[in-house]
Amino acid sequence: MLYIGLDDTDILGTPGTGRLARDMATLLAGEYAMGGIVRQQLFYDPRVPFTKNNSSACILLENGASAHAGAIAERVRTFMREHFQPGSDPGLCVSAVAPPECIAFGHRAQRELVTQAEARALAAAHGIYLEGLGGTEDGVIGALAAIGLTASGDDGRYILVGRSRELHGLQPMTALLEAGIAAVQLESGEPVTEGWVLADLLRPARRGGRPVAVVTWSVEDRCWLPLKLD
Repeated sequence: MLYIGLDDTDILGTPGTGRLARDMATLLAGEYAMGGIVRQQLFYDPRVPFTKNNSSACILLENGASAHAGAIAERVRTFMREHFQPGSDPGLCVSAVAPPECIAFGHRAQRELVTQAEARALAAAHGIYLEGLGGTEDGVIGALAAIGLTASGDDGRYILVGRSRELHGLQPMTALLEAGIAAVQLESGEPVTEGWVLADLLRPARRGGRPVAVVTWSVEDRCWLPLKLD
């Protein structure tokens, strides 16, 4: 697995980090197997400068992509520079590993203030590529945190996985599984195997390192509604 973390790539009125990550994934998908893109919610606090929700994104590349980490990092770096938004503070992180310290950093970034210095020192200690690509370069914090949280296997939600974004309206459970969703379940963890799901804006959670659609029953609509969990 190769993790590509990015953050703080936009300003108000411009395409967000999620859109940039999807465009980047399109660029890479022709050569590498795409494991998905995971959105990670970071510390929401007025002391943290962010555009809207203080989220970052992590692209997952599979099947040997880690052997080409250097070349991929350079391509992504070039792509981000070409799409730089004046006023933004982007950061990029690329790594085939996510040591426990990186995962712990990601969890801290969800609940408290962390600094660029901490992120850079951690990346340097483990040989992880981390670079600021403009502005204050504060995006290095979220870029590293995105990799740590995604590698933990139980944080974030997929904004792209398989063909899940192609699903609209009511869909049977089998359609979700065929589109790349690993399982459908309740928040309690109880599996759901029958019925129809309103698939618009389906954003499966990352649980156990897999895309899992978490749903709740709607008596009014007589179908399962997907939940958006962080």
